[in-house]
Amino acid sequence: MLAELNLADVLVLDIETVSGFKNYEDMNPVMQSLWAGKSEQIQKSKAPELRLPAAESYTEMAGIYSEYGKIVCVSVGAFYKNKETGELNFRVASFYGDDERELLSKLAEMINGRYYDPKKHRICGHNVKEFDIPYIARRMVINGVKLPTLLDLAGKKPWENSALDTMELWKFGDNKAFTGLKVLCGVFGIPTPKDDIDGSQVGYTYWQENDLNRIEKYCRKDVLATAQVLLKFKYMPLLAPHQINGLD
Repeated sequence: MLAELNLADVLVLDIETVSGFKNYEDMNPVMQSLWAGKSEQIQKSKAPELRLPAAESYTEMAGIYSEYGKIVCVSVGAFYKNKETGELNFRVASFYGDDERELLSKLAEMINGRYYDPKKHRICGHNVKEFDIPYIARRMVINGVKLPTLLDLAGKKPWENSALDTMELWKFGDNKAFTGLKVLCGVFGIPTPKDDIDGSQVGYTYWQENDLNRIEKYCRKDVLATAQVLLKFKYMPLLAPHQINGLD
């Protein structure tokens, strides 16, 4: 399957998410109550003395749940042939900002315009099937953004999901395996995207440091790392710096 894959048909994607509000108290009472129940469920395996109050757990954990978090950055990457040299190139760009509906609308417009055929086009990411795609789809519905065909997977069979998940590819049928992107970068000799911040620090960087540019740069680096891993699965050389556009 991967041997026949046309890289020009692949959109590499990664998202960064944070809690929907800076503080638990900023939510309305209904959502506060719902998070309190969710927080208790998440932490039920912990010893009682280790469980965080709802307000603290919201700050630390809400961002990974689409009902309580929001997307602040979506970075995408595309492979293309250099017209002059014929060499494979890779371009990275981002949709990011405080207005989630606006960035999701721009993402949907781009996907509808360039990656519209589920029989041909593929979205690629690390754990993209279980996290990025469902999260984007849910947040689009919440924000009233019409789902692009490539993301409209509700009710479809697992084999009808054409996404390329590098974490799933690495499992090779082992359902117990959960290998992070950082580990695969180390295995393959790919520069790690986690050399500044990692996913656990995105919420603090956004809400406390107000540094969205730092988050966006980290997200773009994740996209590049995923693209490099995909090339390894195809037994192709890694991209050299001169082949990469959009990553400072």
